[in-house]
Amino acid sequence: MAGWNADTAAGPLGAGAVTLVEGSSFCISSQNGDIHAELPHGLFVHDTRILSGWGLTVNGQPLESLAAETKEPYRALFAGRVPRTDGHADSSLIVERLREVGPGIQEQITIRNYSLEPAECVIALKVEADFADLFEVKEARIQRRWDETRQVDGDALTIRAVWENIRNGVAIQAPGADITPEALTYRVTVPPHSHWSTILTVVPGIEGASRGAAFVHPEREGLSPRDRRRREWVAKIPVLQMGNRSIERTLRRSYDDLGALRIEDPNHPDRVVVAAGAPWFMTLFGRDSLWASHMALPVDPSLALGTLQTLADRQGTVVDPMSEEEPGKILHEVRLDVSSGLSLGGKSTYYGSVDATPLFVMILGAVSRWGFAKDTITALLPHADRALDWIRDYGDKDGDGFVEYERLNDRGLINQGWKDSWDGINFADGTLAEPPIALCEVQAYVYAAYSSRAWMAYDAGDAALAEEFTDRAAQLKKRFNEEFWMPERGYYAVALDGKKRQVDACASNMGHCLWHGLIDEDKAPYVAERLISPEMFSGWGVRTLASDMGAYNPASYHNGSVWPHDNAIIAAGLLRYGFIAEAQRIATALLEAADQSNGRLPELFCGFSRDQFAAPVPYPTACSPQAWAATTPILPVTSLMRYDTHVSRGGFWMDPVLPKSYGDLHITNAPLAGGRITIDIADSVPTVQGLPEGIVFHRGHRTWMTELVEQAKLHPKT
Repeated sequence: MAGWNADTAAGPLGAGAVTLVEGSSFCISSQNGDIHAELPHGLFVHDTRILSGWGLTVNGQPLESLAAETKEPYRALFAGRVPRTDGHADSSLIVERLREVGPGIQEQITIRNYSLEPAECVIALKVEADFADLFEVKEARIQRRWDETRQVDGDALTIRAVWENIRNGVAIQAPGADITPEALTYRVTVPPHSHWSTILTVVPGIEGASRGAAFVHPEREGLSPRDRRRREWVAKIPVLQMGNRSIERTLRRSYDDLGALRIEDPNHPDRVVVAAGAPWFMTLFGRDSLWASHMALPVDPSLALGTLQTLADRQGTVVDPMSEEEPGKILHEVRLDVSSGLSLGGKSTYYGSVDATPLFVMILGAVSRWGFAKDTITALLPHADRALDWIRDYGDKDGDGFVEYERLNDRGLINQGWKDSWDGINFADGTLAEPPIALCEVQAYVYAAYSSRAWMAYDAGDAALAEEFTDRAAQLKKRFNEEFWMPERGYYAVALDGKKRQVDACASNMGHCLWHGLIDEDKAPYVAERLISPEMFSGWGVRTLASDMGAYNPASYHNGSVWPHDNAIIAAGLLRYGFIAEAQRIATALLEAADQSNGRLPELFCGFSRDQFAAPVPYPTACSPQAWAATTPILPVTSLMRYDTHVSRGGFWMDPVLPKSYGDLHITNAPLAGGRITIDIADSVPTVQGLPEGIVFHRGHRTWMTELVEQAKLHPKT
């Protein structure tokens, strides 16, 4: 996942950086809680860094970090100690910082004195606010110099800044502090075996407006608005117990992160969508948000619906080479609540994605099975049809039946599939592929889009439209297996280049084609064997590129790294073709990797072999939490449960092949057709309670879209 210029990015966040996130606000700091302006740290609200420096000293000394623990995605507790200056090792002064992120931050600072003597403490906070936009920070190119003024108003310091005609401000409320424009200082004596505490609040502040209310805990139980939002989220999602405690912890962490990454469409506050990831992508991305909400269907199907509706509202209508907008195209990235043009060409929306448009139709097909009101789905069909027109008229400009991409201007993304770094698509010898490029997995998404639209047409009794898309799907499958298969290599080309040559690198992309059923049955065993080969499988997951390829680099973004979402899709695809052992192996490796990072999978990690390093090697600038990584653990587990539904056909399916090591599974409060069901899997035997009226449980796999279409063709609605 890359935003604008994927070729430039901030350096690493720093060892042990702590990221807190809530909606579209996030805060990145070092392990001791300080925010350093020279690192890509800060408190970001609506994509603006309202705090670039936040340094706490006690008696002139920065804190030595002891621990930093994320309690909730939006709250962390930092513990540190004040270094001694007299040469003794142990300090008796311990400092706790409890920080909560919302429309700003609130921080409770507590100093505990463990000595027998009173401790004289000068506690000072230095504050900096550079009001840089997200991209300036991410790409380390802060050039604007704001005209800054600082004003002390009672117990608050307000920093205001003007640049051209844009005004910004931040207010720091510090009751009891001695406030100067330079710093906030407390002079206190902490008695022996006692403590001192204070609370600071930082909020975007213009014209002295008090915005501290966002942090007031009005209820007696001390819940903040964030806690209430989280409680409401927890009440509507499944509750899970698993014999394997580490997998249970991973799934719970996954639910929590997904909850924190939810953002609202400002035009439709009732609609909730999934932001792509923290820190740099706290906004709606077509591809990422669609994939994440698709994987999360069994947890909260309304996220996928909200994502589809929000993307439909912003579907392309005109041809604009600067933003790469085209009629019917689904956007790549939009900044939902920003008026200034953070995106390319001064616009808030950029459309440079080849796969978001077919994914939109595919995921509408998936969502249509989860029991939403018929008119809700019907309202999205014209958008699906416009997306399918884009596939025909713009996605396939040369009319060869395959969808290709080539950027429309020299500032857009060079590569416009999910591997969107500039060097992401290459030949076996390492040479870069030249556009227009037809990616193998994009053809799979288009195939799934055709099948989904055909099924929805059959379901509505429109046999003519259904047959048109059934034929397109069949033709695409035939051509794909002729043009992309490399019999001498035993795997599929990752792409066709501008000269229609097979881009012959062995890459993970072909695994996506399994899930959508695009691969011929006789070729699938070769693909499965290749994906699980030592060159592809690191022991923690399938690499993006095989280790014997020319461009392989285990520490690259897309050429040998391991991406969790990619692996979840591959495991689901292997299961579709009956490769149970291989799917279990990949799913288990992923869940073990999550356990190595406290249950939270990062966006990606390095592709070093598990034989070489006993834990996954972090990729320095990986997003965490990141939406499709947060939803990744859900997909392998639901895939291995073979858990699915089709409400309009009155069916709920399960046929579990969970490995023994996962233990028994007990799920309550799982959403289904407006009701809540309870699922138990003991010794691989599934039982379900509380099925809504008209829904029947089947032991087996749900009919795939392609199979539904075949059945409907044989028995059309009369």
